Amino acid sequence: MDLYEYQARDLFERYGVPVLPGIVADTPEEVRAAAERLGGVTVVKAQVKVGGRGKAGGVKVARTPDEAEEAARAILGLDIKGHVVKRVMVAAGARIDREFYFSVLLDRANRSYLSLASYEGGMEIEELAVERPEALARIEVDPIEGVTAEKARAIATAGGFSGDLVDKVAPVFEALWAVYRDEDATLVEVNPLVLTETGEVIALDGKVSFDDNADFRHPEHAALADADEADPLEAKAKEHDLNYVKLDGEVGVIGNGAGLVMSTLDVVSYAGERHGGVKPANFLDIGGGASADVMAAGLDVILGDPQVKSVFVNVFGGITACDAVANGIVGALAELGDEANKPLVVRLDGNNVEEGRRILAEAAHPLVTVVDTMDAAADRAAELAHR
Repeated sequence: MDLYEYQARDLFERYGVPVLPGIVADTPEEVRAAAERLGGVTVVKAQVKVGGRGKAGGVKVARTPDEAEEAARAILGLDIKGHVVKRVMVAAGARIDREFYFSVLLDRANRSYLSLASYEGGMEIEELAVERPEALARIEVDPIEGVTAEKARAIATAGGFSGDLVDKVAPVFEALWAVYRDEDATLVEVNPLVLTETGEVIALDGKVSFDDNADFRHPEHAALADADEADPLEAKAKEHDLNYVKLDGEVGVIGNGAGLVMSTLDVVSYAGERHGGVKPANFLDIGGGASADVMAAGLDVILGDPQVKSVFVNVFGGITACDAVANGIVGALAELGDEANKPLVVRLDGNNVEEGRRILAEAAHPLVTVVDTMDAAADRAAELAHR
C-alpha cells in the first residue's frame, strides 16, 4: 500500500522526522480556512499517488488565503497522469537554502536494503541518477544492523554532505530508517529533504510504501487505505484471498502457482501477436486449492472485467489433482449461472489428468473448450478473444 503525502507527513512526525505543519482540505473554502490558520506563505499540494505533481501544476505557492483558495480551484479536479485530484494538503511555506535526497528501499536483487542519498536533491533526481550516477550514493543497509548513528554519517558522507551538514542530516536519516523498519515498509523516500535559510533540516515531501505481507502486524494500516483508489476487481479478489493483478488485455488468465501464471502470461502474449495483438487481461493465481468456491471466486473476478473477451484456465495438477480442478470448474460455472457468459479454454495436465478431462467432457458445458497443450490453448483463447 502506498501512502498519500499527508499520511507520510503524519507518520514522519510520529517518528521525530522534522516536518512542516500541514492541513488536509477537500474544497477551496477549506483550503482558504487552512491557509488562514497556518498564516504566512503556504503551499497547496495535490494529493495523488503519482510523481510529477509540480510539473503538472499540482503544487502552487500561495502568499495569501485568497491565493490559496484560487490555487485550490485550479488543482482540485486536475488530472495528473490518470489520477484525478480530490484532496489537497495546505502546508506551511519554507525558505529553502538547499535541496537534498534520501530514501531507503527494498533491494530485491541483492536480498537486502538499500539507501540512496544525494546532496543534490529536487524534482530531477531521476535525471541525476542517469546523467551523473556518481552524485547519488547507493549504500547497502544490513537488515539486522540497520541505520545506526555511524551508518547514517557514512551514508551522508557518501552522498556528498560535509562538515556540519553531516551532523544535521544523520539524525534525520536514522529517524527515517526507524519508519522503514518499524512500519514494515518497502520504500521510505524524502525528496526534497531541505536545509532552510535558518539552518533547519526538514522533510518537505515524503513517499512511503508498506509491505502488504506484514499487514497482520499492523492492523492500524487498514485505516490508511483509500477505497476509492483501489481497483474494484482487485478489491474483490483480495476479499477472497486471491492473488490478482489487473492488466490491460483481453484474455483472462487463471492458473495454480505464480510461476505457471507468469509463463501463461508470456504464452498468451506471444499467441496474441497472431490474433490482432490481444494480450493478457490479468494475473490470477488460485494457489494449490482449486475447489468450486475458489474457482468461482476467480472466475467471478475475471468475468467482471468488461475488457475480458475469453478466459484461459491453465492448471497443472500436483497436490490438487486434475479431477478436483475439473470438478471445481464445473461447480463454479453452475454457481455463477448466467454470470458466466464468456468462452473458457481449459488446459489440464499432471496428476489424474485423464479423469479431469473426462469430467469436463461429460459436463459438456457450451462455454468450455478443453485443449491438451499450453501453446495450443493459449492460441485458442487469443483467437476467441480476437473474434
